[in-house]
Amino acid sequence: MRSRYLVLIALVTLFLASCGDEEYYPKPRAYFRIELPPKAYQDFDSTYPYQFEYPDYGKIVFDHRHHNEKYWMNLHFPKFRSTVYFSYKPVQDNLETYINDAHSLVSKLIPKADAIQQNVYDNPQKKVYGTVYNIEGSKAASVLQFYLTDSNKHFVRGALYFNNPPNNDSLQPVIDFLKEDIQHIIESFEWKTIQ
Repeated sequence: MRSRYLVLIALVTLFLASCGDEEYYPKPRAYFRIELPPKAYQDFDSTYPYQFEYPDYGKIVFDHRHHNEKYWMNLHFPKFRSTVYFSYKPVQDNLETYINDAHSLVSKLIPKADAIQQNVYDNPQKKVYGTVYNIEGSKAASVLQFYLTDSNKHFVRGALYFNNPPNNDSLQPVIDFLKEDIQHIIESFEWKTIQ
């Protein structure tokens, strides 16, 4: 019995002696790595009064919930659990009202946003004008909104939302990735004459 006791003491002594002077530091909290697909675009060209190029990893879903708004649609990104919501309104001496509504919807994000940057978009060749709102802040519900118009017939508003609670610090690589795609949508955007 005494030899077992001595062996146990020897093992405990060896175990304690093997511990070096290195301090233990826990690993910092991290997020899962997000694999981003390669960029490739396809045309959205339908009977709608507008067309553009959108990423091939996005899925167009026509919004039939608003029966009076037949040109509304959504661009889903299933892998990123996010959606760009598009709404369309014909302009009939009410452009200022639509622009004020777009500003008002963005201003509702101010309590949760750290900053909101407005960038004017101007493409006279395609007659596409508008404003892009980059919304910064880890708790902002929407990270990017925009509106586009030709100033006399058409008005489109878009807003990017994620289908999970806002934690934009962890989503920042995806946010930056999708902002590039939305910039491509805006730059390829054109108005169409509908019959």
